[in-house]
Amino acid sequence: MGMTAAEIEGVLAFLRAAERLKGTLRTGRGSDGRPESTAEHSWRLALMAMLLAEPLGADPARLMKLCLLHDLAEAITGDLPAPRAREAGVKEAAERAAMAELTASLPDALRAEVLALWEEYETGSSHEGRLARGLDKLETILQHTQGRNPPGLDIAYNLGYGRAATDTHPVLAAIRERLDEATRERLWEVDQRESERPVHQ
Repeated sequence: MGMTAAEIEGVLAFLRAAERLKGTLRTGRGSDGRPESTAEHSWRLALMAMLLAEPLGADPARLMKLCLLHDLAEAITGDLPAPRAREAGVKEAAERAAMAELTASLPDALRAEVLALWEEYETGSSHEGRLARGLDKLETILQHTQGRNPPGLDIAYNLGYGRAATDTHPVLAAIRERLDEATRERLWEVDQRESERPVHQ
Protein backbone atom coordinates (compact mmCIF):
# COMPACT_ATOMS: atom_id res chain seq x y z
CA MET A 1 0.00 0.00 0.00
CA GLY A 2 2.31 2.72 -1.25
CA MET A 3 1.87 6.10 -2.87
CA THR A 4 2.59 7.22 -6.39
CA ALA A 5 5.05 10.03 -7.03
CA ALA A 6 2.12 12.29 -7.94
CA GLU A 7 0.33 11.46 -4.67
CA ILE A 8 3.47 12.21 -2.66
CA GLU A 9 3.82 15.55 -4.46
CA GLY A 10 0.17 16.29 -3.71
CA VAL A 11 0.62 15.61 0.00
CA LEU A 12 3.76 17.76 0.10
CA ALA A 13 1.90 20.60 -1.63
CA PHE A 14 -0.85 20.36 1.00
CA LEU A 15 1.69 20.39 3.84
CA ARG A 16 3.42 23.42 2.34
CA ALA A 17 0.10 25.26 2.21
CA ALA A 18 -0.78 24.18 5.76
CA GLU A 19 2.54 25.64 6.98
CA ARG A 20 0.94 29.09 6.77
CA LEU A 21 -1.00 28.19 9.91
CA LYS A 22 2.27 28.57 11.85
CA GLY A 23 2.24 32.29 11.00
CA THR A 24 -1.49 32.87 11.54
CA LEU A 25 -1.63 34.82 14.80
CA ARG A 26 -4.42 34.81 17.38
CA THR A 27 -5.35 37.36 20.04
CA GLY A 28 -3.96 35.15 22.81
CA ARG A 29 -0.39 35.42 24.03
CA GLY A 30 1.94 32.83 25.47
CA SER A 31 3.17 33.01 29.04
CA ASP A 32 6.24 34.75 27.57
CA GLY A 33 4.05 37.45 25.99
CA ARG A 34 4.62 36.29 22.40
CA PRO A 35 1.51 36.17 20.16
CA GLU A 36 0.15 32.64 19.80
CA SER A 37 -0.29 31.08 16.36
CA THR A 38 -3.28 29.02 15.29
CA ALA A 39 -0.92 26.07 14.76
CA GLU A 40 0.17 26.28 18.41
CA HIS A 41 -3.46 26.41 19.54
CA SER A 42 -4.27 23.37 17.39
CA TRP A 43 -1.28 21.45 18.77
CA ARG A 44 -2.33 21.90 22.39
CA LEU A 45 -5.94 21.16 21.49
CA ALA A 46 -4.80 17.83 19.97
CA LEU A 47 -2.78 17.17 23.13
CA MET A 48 -5.91 17.78 25.22
CA ALA A 49 -7.80 15.34 22.97
CA MET A 50 -5.14 12.67 23.49
CA LEU A 51 -5.22 13.06 27.28
CA LEU A 52 -8.99 13.31 27.65
CA ALA A 53 -10.38 10.99 24.95
CA GLU A 54 -10.83 8.03 27.30
CA PRO A 55 -12.70 9.87 30.09
CA LEU A 56 -14.77 11.57 27.39
CA GLY A 57 -15.71 8.20 25.87
CA ALA A 58 -14.27 9.21 22.50
CA ASP A 59 -12.26 7.55 19.76
CA PRO A 60 -8.80 9.08 20.45
CA ALA A 61 -7.56 9.04 16.85
CA ARG A 62 -10.74 10.59 15.49
CA LEU A 63 -10.84 13.26 18.20
CA MET A 64 -7.19 14.21 17.60
CA LYS A 65 -7.75 14.39 13.83
CA LEU A 66 -10.69 16.73 14.32
CA CYS A 67 -8.64 18.95 16.63
CA LEU A 68 -5.69 19.09 14.24
CA LEU A 69 -7.92 20.07 11.30
CA HIS A 70 -10.52 22.29 12.95
CA ASP A 71 -8.83 25.66 12.23
CA LEU A 72 -6.87 24.68 9.11
CA ALA A 73 -8.86 27.09 6.93
CA GLU A 74 -7.28 29.95 8.89
CA ALA A 75 -4.08 29.33 6.91
CA ILE A 76 -5.95 31.29 4.21
CA THR A 77 -8.67 33.23 6.04
CA GLY A 78 -6.72 34.29 9.12
CA ASP A 79 -8.14 34.18 12.64
CA LEU A 80 -11.38 35.95 13.48
CA PRO A 81 -11.64 36.40 17.28
CA ALA A 82 -14.94 35.21 18.77
CA PRO A 83 -15.97 38.59 20.27
CA ARG A 84 -15.73 40.36 16.90
CA ALA A 85 -19.07 41.01 15.20
CA ARG A 86 -19.66 38.95 12.08
CA GLU A 87 -22.39 38.43 9.51
CA ALA A 88 -24.04 35.01 9.80
CA GLY A 89 -22.65 32.43 7.39
CA VAL A 90 -19.88 34.60 5.92
CA LYS A 91 -17.04 33.14 8.01
CA GLU A 92 -18.27 29.59 7.39
CA ALA A 93 -18.50 30.11 3.62
CA ALA A 94 -15.00 31.63 3.50
CA GLU A 95 -13.55 28.76 5.53
CA ARG A 96 -15.31 26.12 3.39
CA ALA A 97 -13.82 27.71 0.25
CA ALA A 98 -10.39 27.85 1.94
CA MET A 99 -10.59 24.15 2.82
CA ALA A 100 -11.46 23.29 -0.78
CA GLU A 101 -8.43 25.27 -1.95
CA LEU A 102 -6.04 23.86 0.67
CA THR A 103 -6.97 20.23 0.00
CA ALA A 104 -7.08 20.46 -3.80
CA SER A 105 -3.68 18.78 -4.23
CA LEU A 106 -4.42 15.79 -1.99
CA PRO A 107 -5.19 12.35 -3.43
CA ASP A 108 -8.97 11.92 -3.73
CA ALA A 109 -9.44 9.60 -0.74
CA LEU A 110 -7.32 11.76 1.58
CA ARG A 111 -9.04 14.92 0.39
CA ALA A 112 -12.46 13.40 1.05
CA GLU A 113 -11.37 12.31 4.55
CA VAL A 114 -9.95 15.73 5.49
CA LEU A 115 -13.01 17.59 4.21
CA ALA A 116 -15.41 15.18 5.91
CA LEU A 117 -13.58 15.52 9.24
CA TRP A 118 -13.60 19.31 8.95
CA GLU A 119 -17.36 19.28 8.24
CA GLU A 120 -17.90 16.93 11.18
CA TYR A 121 -16.23 19.46 13.46
CA GLU A 122 -18.07 22.41 11.93
CA THR A 123 -21.49 20.82 12.32
CA GLY A 124 -20.82 18.90 15.53
CA SER A 125 -22.51 15.97 13.82
CA SER A 126 -20.81 13.27 15.92
CA HIS A 127 -19.88 12.66 19.54
CA GLU A 128 -16.24 13.45 18.72
CA GLY A 129 -17.24 16.52 16.70
CA ARG A 130 -19.15 17.96 19.65
CA LEU A 131 -16.33 17.14 22.07
CA ALA A 132 -13.73 18.77 19.80
CA ARG A 133 -15.82 21.95 19.73
CA GLY A 134 -15.97 21.97 23.52
CA LEU A 135 -12.25 21.31 23.88
CA ASP A 136 -11.54 24.13 21.43
CA LYS A 137 -13.31 26.61 23.70
CA LEU A 138 -11.52 25.24 26.77
CA GLU A 139 -8.07 25.52 25.18
CA THR A 140 -8.71 29.16 24.31
CA ILE A 141 -9.89 29.95 27.84
CA LEU A 142 -6.92 28.06 29.31
CA GLN A 143 -4.52 30.14 27.19
CA HIS A 144 -6.10 33.38 28.34
CA THR A 145 -5.74 32.33 31.99
CA GLN A 146 -2.02 31.69 31.67
CA GLY A 147 -0.85 33.96 28.86
CA ARG A 148 0.67 37.39 29.28
CA ASN A 149 -2.37 39.02 27.70
CA PRO A 150 -2.16 42.31 25.80
CA PRO A 151 -3.75 45.35 27.44
CA GLY A 152 -7.45 45.58 26.74
CA LEU A 153 -8.02 41.86 26.04
CA ASP A 154 -11.49 41.22 27.46
CA ILE A 155 -11.03 37.91 29.24
CA ALA A 156 -14.30 38.49 31.13
CA TYR A 157 -15.88 37.53 27.80
CA ASN A 158 -14.63 33.99 28.46
CA LEU A 159 -17.01 33.52 31.39
CA GLY A 160 -19.83 33.09 28.89
CA TYR A 161 -17.82 32.02 25.83
CA GLY A 162 -18.79 28.69 24.28
CA ARG A 163 -20.78 27.52 27.28
CA ALA A 164 -23.15 25.39 25.17
CA ALA A 165 -20.15 23.54 23.71
CA THR A 166 -18.48 22.96 27.08
CA ASP A 167 -21.70 21.79 28.76
CA THR A 168 -22.06 18.76 26.45
CA HIS A 169 -20.12 16.38 28.73
CA PRO A 170 -19.53 16.27 32.52
CA VAL A 171 -15.74 16.14 32.09
CA LEU A 172 -15.79 19.24 29.88
CA ALA A 173 -18.08 20.99 32.37
CA ALA A 174 -15.76 20.12 35.28
CA ILE A 175 -12.75 21.53 33.40
CA ARG A 176 -14.78 24.60 32.51
CA GLU A 177 -15.62 25.19 36.17
CA ARG A 178 -11.93 25.28 37.06
CA LEU A 179 -11.06 27.52 34.12
CA ASP A 180 -13.86 29.94 35.00
CA GLU A 181 -12.38 30.14 38.49
CA ALA A 182 -8.93 30.83 37.00
CA THR A 183 -10.47 33.51 34.76
CA ARG A 184 -12.03 35.23 37.77
CA GLU A 185 -8.65 35.13 39.53
CA ARG A 186 -6.98 36.78 36.51
CA LEU A 187 -9.69 39.45 36.43
CA TRP A 188 -9.14 40.12 40.14
CA GLU A 189 -5.38 40.45 39.53
CA VAL A 190 -5.98 42.95 36.73
CA ASP A 191 -8.36 44.94 38.96
CA GLN A 192 -5.74 44.97 41.73
CA ARG A 193 -3.04 46.26 39.38
CA GLU A 194 -5.37 48.95 38.07
CA SER A 195 -6.34 50.08 41.59
CA GLU A 196 -2.68 50.28 42.65
CA ARG A 197 -1.67 52.38 39.64
CA PRO A 198 -0.83 55.96 40.73
CA VAL A 199 -3.32 58.61 39.68
CA HIS A 200 -1.72 61.53 37.86
CA GLN A 201 -3.22 64.95 38.55
